[in-house]
Amino acid sequence: MASRRNSASTSEASGARACRVREALTAAFAPQKLEILDESSRHAHHVAMTRGPEAGATETHFRVLLVSQLFEGVSRVNRSRMVHDALGYEFGSGLHALALTLRTPEEDAALS
Repeated sequence: MASRRNSASTSEASGARACRVREALTAAFAPQKLEILDESSRHAHHVAMTRGPEAGATETHFRVLLVSQLFEGVSRVNRSRMVHDALGYEFGSGLHALALTLRTPEEDAALS
């Protein structure tokens, strides 16, 4: 994820939706690590972002790294479901996509 941080089209998320996403994920998962990057500018050319109800929308696409003990013994698919459940409101109000990296502390330590 470090290399993506330096990209001009990816930035550390700090907008209103990003703050709500951070709060929701912190409350649901008590993460040991949480990184949220706003990648919305990379998707501004998508049809849904230029016409229709999403036209002009911001904070629609995020990349999330979440490390939590709550993922212990949980499959990758179910980890994603847990995150999507925690962010249900945001998906209903304009959040379009998440790129998720979800790990246990042990998995994260093994990659460091």
